[in-house]
Amino acid sequence: MTLSTTAEPAFAPSNAPPATSRTQVVELLNWRLADALDLQSQCKQAHWNVKGPQFIALHKSFDDVYAGVAEHADLLAERIVQLGGVAPRSVRDVAEASHLDEYPPTISSGEDNVKSLSAAVSAFGSRMRLAIGEADELDEAATAEASTEIARGATNGCGSSKPTSRA
Repeated sequence: MTLSTTAEPAFAPSNAPPATSRTQVVELLNWRLADALDLQSQCKQAHWNVKGPQFIALHKSFDDVYAGVAEHADLLAERIVQLGGVAPRSVRDVAEASHLDEYPPTISSGEDNVKSLSAAVSAFGSRMRLAIGEADELDEAATAEASTEIARGATNGCGSSKPTSRA
């Protein structure tokens, strides 16, 4: 699928890479932004639907993960715009473009939500680690650095404590 936001960036910042690589970096970042926005949605799915004896702790933990993912999505979107691209992402775009597995719609136990959300965070982190190499190949150090920051956050549960069933 080709994202509608991957056309030639709208303007060329004075310190931006060449147009060809800039377009490729914007496309890469838009794919990762779709993953981040999907992960935000999955955090809320877990937050809203968790049930069981660990409800309070998990409810808060899922919200903390959401907040970390929101920061990562914001960083991705800002980098897209810095490169002269456009980062409008509708829910339809995200659903079509995300590489994350769909969140199971029928789970509600704390343990099942922790497993599913942890798997989604891990998959997101893997995609961001791949983005580091792709940005390096395009000689785009600032994007590689931003991707590294986000990948580290995913390793740490998106900037907060990773939800655990002991919470």
